[in-house]
Amino acid sequence: MIDYFIKRILVMMLTLLVVSALVFIVIQLPEGDYLTSYIAELESQGEAADPQKIIYLQKEFNLDQPIWKQYLLWIGGILRGDFGRSIEYDLPVIDVIGEVFVFAIILNASVIAFIYIVAFPIGVYSATHQYSWGDHGLTFIGFIGLATPNFLLALILMFLAKKFLGISMGGLMDPNFENQPWTFDKVVSVLEHLIVPVIVIGTSGTAGMIRRLRANLLDELHKQYVTTARAKGLSNVRLLVKYPLRMALNPFIADIGNLLPQVVSGSVIVAVILDLPTTGPVLLDALRSQDTFLAGSFLLFISLLTVFGMFLSDLLLAVLDPRIRLTGGIAK
Repeated sequence: MIDYFIKRILVMMLTLLVVSALVFIVIQLPEGDYLTSYIAELESQGEAADPQKIIYLQKEFNLDQPIWKQYLLWIGGILRGDFGRSIEYDLPVIDVIGEVFVFAIILNASVIAFIYIVAFPIGVYSATHQYSWGDHGLTFIGFIGLATPNFLLALILMFLAKKFLGISMGGLMDPNFENQPWTFDKVVSVLEHLIVPVIVIGTSGTAGMIRRLRANLLDELHKQYVTTARAKGLSNVRLLVKYPLRMALNPFIADIGNLLPQVVSGSVIVAVILDLPTTGPVLLDALRSQDTFLAGSFLLFISLLTVFGMFLSDLLLAVLDPRIRLTGGIAK
């Protein structure tokens, strides 16, 4: 077990190092850099850029250095806990994302909880009541969730919430509570404003997970060991929980590795539409303006979620399914 942990941590570190290099290169691929876009924007407004300021920014953010040296300076800073300085905001990256990171954690944690809480019982019900009216109805709803774009669903729910509930869903809390200390009313306001983004972002993930759980559980329910267990008089509930459900949960648990980054990246457009103070809009602006260190830190964080999610799912699968061993080889 210890050897497995050490190997996985080393592989994770190597993977993140390679990903960081690829991320840095991809951000630099478009012609020019942040200063090029900054100068072009000033010229479009009929203004001229201050040459002294341009020279200062070039030296301050190492933009006059070759790409490989910029990358080494950035990755070296990350190893010391310094993620660099945002060119657009002229602030450390930690300070830029610190204000919105708490809200992003609240939103993404709520979405993941929503996906599992909704998908698990529906997937089990659909599999154990195959071809019933409930199964057909839930399947139809699931297909709608997969087919409906998130941004369209966000606009529809915003309209319905305003028209029938009288709640404005823009932002993550009522404007009266912004920059105010946390109180019970402020918490309630945040919870009310979480309803629409959680449903919108979680719908597609929930629908896909329901279909996978239903298909895997149906496959297990038709296997010979289930028939044998029933012949021995095992009750349906105990049989379901003890054998086929555990086996069918493997893909359900394995999805953790994909779910964490998908929730973060999938909430970007929805966050822009719903005016949510999360990391999504900041990431989008950073990519547009080629704010290298800010965008690179965001993308590296998403990669970290992917790697950590895969590691967590492997551990949970080993606990859930005795056929899986972390040490490799064939179990005896």
